[in-house]
Amino acid sequence: MNEMNKEIENNLSEISAEMLVNYLYPELADRWIVQAEGTFYRNYNCDVLSWDSDTAEIQLSRDSFIQLLPQGLLYRTEGRGGRDRKVNSEQLLSRKRLLLDMFQPFDTFAFRSRLKLERQLSSMLETRLADILSRYFGFDLASEENPYIREAAVLLPFVSHLRGDLYFVRDLLSSIFRCEVQLTIGRHGQTDNTRSWLPMVRYELIMPDLSTEEYNRLMDDVRPLCDFVSEWLIPMETKCFIEIKWKNAGLAATPVLDYNTCLK
Repeated sequence: MNEMNKEIENNLSEISAEMLVNYLYPELADRWIVQAEGTFYRNYNCDVLSWDSDTAEIQLSRDSFIQLLPQGLLYRTEGRGGRDRKVNSEQLLSRKRLLLDMFQPFDTFAFRSRLKLERQLSSMLETRLADILSRYFGFDLASEENPYIREAAVLLPFVSHLRGDLYFVRDLLSSIFRCEVQLTIGRHGQTDNTRSWLPMVRYELIMPDLSTEEYNRLMDDVRPLCDFVSEWLIPMETKCFIEIKWKNAGLAATPVLDYNTCLK
């Protein structure tokens, strides 16, 4: 969850407010109070300017309902000049703020409606994806317990275009495990006979400082993922390996036969 929250923070500018709060605070869907600050702020901010989960208040860089009304219908923007200009400007801003507060219930109602719509659409898309995977690929997304396979399985509808792209698989593994992945392309054989060699691809997940328990637990998930990747994304004649390594450790810092040790 922490890694997912970091990913969200890095991509806030591309995430709508409805998707963000539905993910972070699904229990507050009927409690949010919206403060629409105007699309001017959207030029250099993300959709959500700020939020407070304790008071369920959220500031958006969107126009309020009042901005949809004809200009000058509720208040006039022009005023007197000279020494009265400052006073007139303050009065206009104060009146505009009062009108924004008056229309806040409309903005809040519209936002809550979009929240419900976003949740319904997400549910429909997830159900449709699960149905496509089950019907056309024989993959039951609901019963799959491996979290890494669940992430990779959403690409099955596009597998005809992705199969054999070894560099895409590298980027996919890097995204799933959120670590550096090194790719090695070579040949593999059980004997020294060159006639029996097969194409080989090895993906090394660079994960330092894993304990023995962490390494074993992670490898229990990596092995079935390797089988999944080999079946759907790697050419049939190519042998695929996914391993966990620590490339930056010195020999003195690594115990004998630790997971970073390579015997040849």
